[in-house]
Amino acid sequence: MIIQSHIADLPTPTGTMRTYLHRPAGEGKFPTILFYSEIFQQTGPIERAAKIMAGHGYAVLVPEVFHELNPIGTVLGYDDDGRDKGNADKAAKPVESYDSDNAAMIAWVKQQPWANGIVGAMGFCIGGHLAFRAALQPEIKATACFYATDLHLNTMPNQAGQHSMERLNDITGELMMIWGKQDNHIPTEGRLKVYQKLTEQGLKFTWHEFNAQHAFMRDEGERYDPQIAMTGYQLATQLFGRTLR
Repeated sequence: MIIQSHIADLPTPTGTMRTYLHRPAGEGKFPTILFYSEIFQQTGPIERAAKIMAGHGYAVLVPEVFHELNPIGTVLGYDDDGRDKGNADKAAKPVESYDSDNAAMIAWVKQQPWANGIVGAMGFCIGGHLAFRAALQPEIKATACFYATDLHLNTMPNQAGQHSMERLNDITGELMMIWGKQDNHIPTEGRLKVYQKLTEQGLKFTWHEFNAQHAFMRDEGERYDPQIAMTGYQLATQLFGRTLR
């Protein structure tokens, strides 16, 4: 499927949020996927991943997740400086701002002629957590979380009652959780903690673990695993094909 790409600058309670839109070319109304990047924002690998999903018949929105803290169009490098800056931005942004960002994107999507009003979410790394956070919105029908960082911790945020895992009652859609067993950011005990809480809550979810390291979906760097990445995309398209069509 041929796709097209656009830029939309969306108003949010915390300022303008640059959002990159990738969607099928031509006429039609399509389901929407809110696609959340790593801490580095829309890098080349993230843009290519979003376009892969768009090519399967979805309108894919990639927001600048730290828009309050950087000039519009900021992309961080996959290096120590970029990692330090991204982690500092993650710590500095109040978690409630992610919720208002999600609400702003969903409201905007509902007004677009190319959208059919059905919305899901997907993300990698911190974006996997932000996709999980998006699932708190009642409009989100399904969510694909790839190696979601910090879900097993109480550091994002540290205020009681606002951590994503403390608001499982708000999730009404289906979740898909994908992990790497050799991920040094999310140890086995952390994954087990998440699994236990999702199970106790009685949420509808699937769980997939692969022999892979953190960032195995990123098509740059030593940890990229093309075979497992392809399987990840297949799992995501199967999930959204069942839930957003």
